[in-house]
Amino acid sequence: MKIKRQKQAKKTISFYKYNFSFREPFQILVDGTFCQAALKNKIQIKEQMPKYLMGEIQLCTTNCALKELETLGQQLYGARIILQRFQVRKCSHFKNPVPASDCLLSMLEDTNPHHYFVATQDHTVTAGLKKIPGVPLLYIVLNTIVLDKPSQASLDHVQAVQLGELVTPAQKQSICSLKEEQGVGLGDRERRGKKRKRKQSNPNPLSCLKKKKKGLPTPPLKKTEPGEKKKRSRHKRRKAAAAAGDNMAAPGVLNT
Repeated sequence: MKIKRQKQAKKTISFYKYNFSFREPFQILVDGTFCQAALKNKIQIKEQMPKYLMGEIQLCTTNCALKELETLGQQLYGARIILQRFQVRKCSHFKNPVPASDCLLSMLEDTNPHHYFVATQDHTVTAGLKKIPGVPLLYIVLNTIVLDKPSQASLDHVQAVQLGELVTPAQKQSICSLKEEQGVGLGDRERRGKKRKRKQSNPNPLSCLKKKKKGLPTPPLKKTEPGEKKKRSRHKRRKAAAAAGDNMAAPGVLNT
């Protein structure tokens, strides 16, 4: 019977590890009812719980659970001594304590983001956490600790994720990190604070072309004012004189 119970616990733990990212050390929220049942059945929680779950554990409780045992008086003095040895996790009811059942359910929120196991004998807590996906339940039957099978809410959640209707918490975290890297969904101030790094690119080939050498500027032509005679160059004057001499010599040759 013990071997069968151990196999069932191993199968259930694997379910939560694979589908809800549970990791060691397992965090176990314990209330006064579980400690009272362990005291009555002579169960050493710190010794037997790691063996049953086959891994390291962290036993913890809340301030509201301790306050509830204090108000109940001497009948639960032994359970209060056991519960005081565990780590106390902060809850939102520090100034105004609430019943332990309400406090434990508030610690789980809607999706059990901190991956808590819950160890309780309270039927109110049991009924409430079965509506929350991904919450392993531990309770005591006679003198043994029992890990309950996954609830229907957990099975429905896993099926919805497999069909692509939901996104797992791990996928949400990876999506958020990618959005932060790309600057998607951030405000103007956050975008200014987180500038995207530009990749080094090759220079534009058109900007690397050599510049063409411009020709020497031609001097502007001088304009002659009205009434001013143009100056003729000496070379032109000589040509004109030689042409006139040839015209004078030509008639004499024909007469002889």
